Amino acid sequence: MYERGIVTIFEKATREKFRYPSAKGLLTTEQLWELPLTAKSGFSLDDVAKAVNAELKAVDTESFVATEANPAKATLETKLEVVKHVIAVRIAEEQAAKAAAAKKLEKEKLIAVLGRKQDAVLENLTEAELLARINNL
Repeated sequence: MYERGIVTIFEKATREKFRYPSAKGLLTTEQLWELPLTAKSGFSLDDVAKAVNAELKAVDTESFVATEANPAKATLETKLEVVKHVIAVRIAEEQAAKAAAAKKLEKEKLIAVLGRKQDAVLENLTEAELLARINNL
C-alpha cells in the first residue's frame, strides 16, 4: 500500500517527535493532516512547507572549507518530505472528492432524465393499456 520510503520518513518523524513551524506555534506530524492546503491567515500546509524549506536553505550554506555535513540538514530534508507527502495526499483526496461529486451529480441528472422519459412513455399509453397495467398490479 505505502512505499517503504514513506513509512520510513513517517517512522522517523514520529520517533524523533518532529515539530513544524507555523503561524500558531509548533505543530506535530499528526497535526499537519488537519491544516488546510492554503489559507490567507498564514496557517496552512503551504506556509509550513515554505517555513521548513527556508530553514533548510539557511542551514544549507555553501562552504569550501567545512567538509562535514550539517546534521540538521538531513532532519530538515526529512521534515520537508513529510510535509510534501501530506500535501500530495491531501491534493489527491480533494481531486478524488471533486471527481466523485461530479460523478454523483451526473448520475442524478441521468436518473432524472430517465424518470422523465419513463413518464413520457406512460403518458403515451392508451386508456386500455393503462387499465390493463393497473389490473396486473
